[in-house]
Amino acid sequence: MFDLKAPFDPKGDQIKAIETLKNNFEQGVNRQVLLGATGTGKTFTIANMIAKLQKKTLILAPNKTLAGQLYGELKVFFPNNRVEYFISYYDYYQPEAYVVSSDTYIEKDSSINDEIDELRHSATASLLEKDDVIVVASVSCIYGIGDPSDYQNAMIFLRMNDAYGRDRFIDRLVELTYQRNDVDFQRGTFRVRGDSIEVIPAYERAQGIRVSFFGDEIDGIQRFDVVTGQAIEQLSYVTVFPATHFMTNKDKLKESIRRIRNELEDQILHFKENDRLLEAQRIEQRTRYDLEMLEEIGICSGIENYARHLSLREAGETPATLMDFFGDDYLLIIDESHVTVPQVRGMYAGDRSRKETLVNHGFRLPSALDNRPLQFEEFEKKIDKVIFLSATPGAYELERGYPIIEQIIRPTYLLDPVIDVRPTEGQMDDLYFEIKKRTEKNERVLVTTLTIRMSEGPDRVFQEAPDSRSPICM
Repeated sequence: MFDLKAPFDPKGDQIKAIETLKNNFEQGVNRQVLLGATGTGKTFTIANMIAKLQKKTLILAPNKTLAGQLYGELKVFFPNNRVEYFISYYDYYQPEAYVVSSDTYIEKDSSINDEIDELRHSATASLLEKDDVIVVASVSCIYGIGDPSDYQNAMIFLRMNDAYGRDRFIDRLVELTYQRNDVDFQRGTFRVRGDSIEVIPAYERAQGIRVSFFGDEIDGIQRFDVVTGQAIEQLSYVTVFPATHFMTNKDKLKESIRRIRNELEDQILHFKENDRLLEAQRIEQRTRYDLEMLEEIGICSGIENYARHLSLREAGETPATLMDFFGDDYLLIIDESHVTVPQVRGMYAGDRSRKETLVNHGFRLPSALDNRPLQFEEFEKKIDKVIFLSATPGAYELERGYPIIEQIIRPTYLLDPVIDVRPTEGQMDDLYFEIKKRTEKNERVLVTTLTIRMSEGPDRVFQEAPDSRSPICM
């Protein structure tokens, strides 16, 4: 159960907005607009809606800054529930590209933020494990991340006294792309200490899991502190999630490799028939190297470009995204919808244009085009209960006639200051006398101008004023 903790109750327009949104959902109106002015407490209204509907919730923000702000606020409102954060894990990202005009190939270059990667894994693990989950995400969540069913089927379930076997556990960890490392023990690795195996899950860095065996039987399961090695708690069962979202089993991997090889042969033939021998040699060399890596260790650089084959999807089929981890019954909140919706709409075209160039010049197989963000029509099919959140709703929301619930009055009942527009004629004298009124009351004045140059005039005039006794700064 979502348990909302707040030191205050809904006030102002919040009360009516919460009840109207809830009643509309109950009556089958699944798409609504919350038009909330700045400072009216839209986040608290949304928190109350989550508590009333009791559904897994995805909050879509237009950028990392707003996502981080919402994540922090909701963690305070729901301290006993799982509030997760899912944004792009790149600190720096240069996508793979080919510039035809200069015959320049730009290799993919990126710097992955390990902490954000941990939070992404924590989000998907929570969605498969619990129902009281809120995920705050950027629009990167509409990119393919691997099939949820493959990810779920790969999980390792361990219980006390199960006859699982130490060697079998090690083999399964390797299949889940965990790396054995007895020296540099970190997230996504495991180490062996006699009959005990210690694992740091992909979704955690501070705590690890220690599994002890007596013969083939699981004799103990502990959660321990990674730094001190001290046991934190004894567990009766534990679930170990894969270290990568692009997960597949051995049988599917064999079939995937066969499909990649067949596509490679077709693409080589296509280039040769069109007398493009350079492109044929290029795609053969690159893809055969990737196939060798997949056959030997089950992973390769740029594995996401083979996501369609790894999940055994057909050409053009909708990729799996974070939204698929929610199932069919969940609440979607689109924050700053007038900005976020156009972002979602435009991501597919830009991604496809870059990849088509790579495919046409032999750098990638055509299946790489299916490693992509959702098309907008696909995005619409994946959503059900939606609240569009904005102070200025966009054309998408307005044209479809969704119900608009207004939240104008602030819970503090503070009003916007009155704005007085005055003519430009005599504005320096007018400004001077307004400043004098404030200084007589020992108050401060802030004057803003469009440019630095425009600020120099008033600064000079007021500094030279004969009765100017207050310091003036520019």
